[in-house]
Amino acid sequence: MNDLHNKDRATKPSPLVTKDDWEHPYDIAIIGGGLGGLALSILSARAGFKTILFEKEEYPFHRVCGEYISLESWNFLEELGLPLSDMSLPQIKRVLVSAPNGNHLEQSLPLGGFGISRYNTDRQLSIIAKQSGVELLENTKVSDASYDGHRFWITAGTGRYFALHCCGAFGKRSNLDVKWKRKFTLRKPNKLNNFIGVKYHVHYDIPADLISLHNFKDGYCGISKVEDNKCCLCYLTTAENLKQNGNSIKQMEKLILTKNPFLKKIFDSAYFVIQEPVVISQVSFDKKSLIEDHILMVGDAAGMITPLCGNGMSMALHGAKLAFECLAACLYQKIDRRQMETLYSNKWKSYFASRLRSGRWIQRFFGNPFLSNLLIRSLKPFPALSRWLIRQTHGEPF
Repeated sequence: MNDLHNKDRATKPSPLVTKDDWEHPYDIAIIGGGLGGLALSILSARAGFKTILFEKEEYPFHRVCGEYISLESWNFLEELGLPLSDMSLPQIKRVLVSAPNGNHLEQSLPLGGFGISRYNTDRQLSIIAKQSGVELLENTKVSDASYDGHRFWITAGTGRYFALHCCGAFGKRSNLDVKWKRKFTLRKPNKLNNFIGVKYHVHYDIPADLISLHNFKDGYCGISKVEDNKCCLCYLTTAENLKQNGNSIKQMEKLILTKNPFLKKIFDSAYFVIQEPVVISQVSFDKKSLIEDHILMVGDAAGMITPLCGNGMSMALHGAKLAFECLAACLYQKIDRRQMETLYSNKWKSYFASRLRSGRWIQRFFGNPFLSNLLIRSLKPFPALSRWLIRQTHGEPF
């Protein structure tokens, strides 16, 4: 599919609508209520645009996520209304990276970040969205969205809706990706598109200013503090790794992850707040189209940076701001739809395309015992080079 102007899908919604439908369209419809969707909805509603957001779950709930946010997003989140300065959040200034054999490297983070759970962040942003005037429909799964040449029709469990503009902020992979046959869903399994993510909350004695990334065969695991003295323990591995361990997460952790001495200590001594992890499958880092049938993609739906970079949430938030600026210009009739789509695509690529490429390149060294050890040994004598690599996957405050 062309990135900007895909042909309309053949199936069109019925043109028959009631008089009330025509009198109450939405300016912006957003599918998915993660960080990107919530941020975009708040900005849109505050600007006076009639905004509806569809979320298939009910807040609050847990998501697979590393729960480390780069400080480039701090001011933006506070402007949205999240009182970060009052929350006593851990400020993360150092990173430790280990190879499966325990060889490790510690490095200061050029900008740094902070830890906060998605359970907490999404809950608070959802409240702010409602207070800002967003019509937020929880427990509402969207089954389709299409453009008829003038407006978008959204089919959801609660009915059918139409809007002048539509954005997809539905995360790493959704039923809509498959239904629309987005290219990344059609690719055969490869080194970039067949991962699983696993997350726990644990109590573990780790410095509040440190985030650790520990390699194991075909994967890596991160741990860092979030609020309430808890830690987010989250790892990424291949579906094949899980399959070779009888599709048992516990067995894989025991036989594979704990061969890294750092991970053995964590899994042996940490107190698991929730015994059963949150899991997501079919995670893909393949390139994705930014526009589908004139629907703007935001957050992981537009492109997912490898988790080891620790920049996915900031990219989702920044992408939401870019999408809002382009949509607002169109709604104010300063540019037309085609110009808006081109502007969004160009802006998104200018800020994020190189980060995604850098993340894919760096990930090649992670999960491979030989390469991860080689990378650590090579970087140890050159801390400036380590900081340079980190900067390739991060941006500036926005």
